[in-house]
Amino acid sequence: MLVLPLASAALIGAAAGAAEALAVTRTDRVVPLPGLPSALADLRIAHVSDLHLGAPGVNASAGRRAVGLVQQAEPDLVAITGDLLSHPRGVDVLYEVLDGLSAPLGVFAVLGNHDLGDARDPFARAGAIPDLAPVGVELLRDRSSVVVRDGASIAVSGIDPHRPSVVADGLPFGWPSVAADLHVVLAHYPDVFGGAPDDARGIVLAGHLHGGQICVPWPSGRVRLSQLGEGYEDGVYQRGALVLHVSRGVGTTLVPFRLFARPEVTIIRLVCA
Repeated sequence: MLVLPLASAALIGAAAGAAEALAVTRTDRVVPLPGLPSALADLRIAHVSDLHLGAPGVNASAGRRAVGLVQQAEPDLVAITGDLLSHPRGVDVLYEVLDGLSAPLGVFAVLGNHDLGDARDPFARAGAIPDLAPVGVELLRDRSSVVVRDGASIAVSGIDPHRPSVVADGLPFGWPSVAADLHVVLAHYPDVFGGAPDDARGIVLAGHLHGGQICVPWPSGRVRLSQLGEGYEDGVYQRGALVLHVSRGVGTTLVPFRLFARPEVTIIRLVCA
């Protein structure tokens, strides 16, 4: 007697989860940054993460919606923090999505664990790392690129997705060190923030956690069923002169649903602290 109600509830839940996975939203955040030069005040960075293209579900449609939201915002710089692909079949859509992004100071990306085949998702498979230069995206793998706005320099550094357990004990390759007025560090794992030296400054952008992806409402907040026990979940964190922003990301993995963890692109406006 319970089979029909349970099946109906499962179908309703799946439909709601798929609808939320498609409902990419734009989140606007004003982030005070210690030591930000006045020439870089109001710099706007679009933060995109975890497209997971090639995975089953609505990720391709969500990625296209994300591009539209970013371009409507007209940011100064676009940062993509990894897990571009979950399967090689998503490469063509990846090129389409990235080709739709542009910004005066450039579009930059780093890889995620799925891009390198380090995933427990049975639907995921790694392929060759795609060349992003033809679609105007600079892929940063443990290196930096410097751009200039109104005479002030911005070092955009990308960190490859080294395992979090290694990062937690300090970055084996050293923290990015470039002479610049502002440091923007792109990493897939938020744990990188904990591996930064005490005198690090600037902003770290990360993803990976999907905001929990499937969350259960609880009197004290939400229970995040993905990545339990993580120290940095989503939003803004600060340690000294260094700020971290963790994105809920655009796509899904393992299951093609989200619940109380709506996908997002974030438009970060930096202001002087």
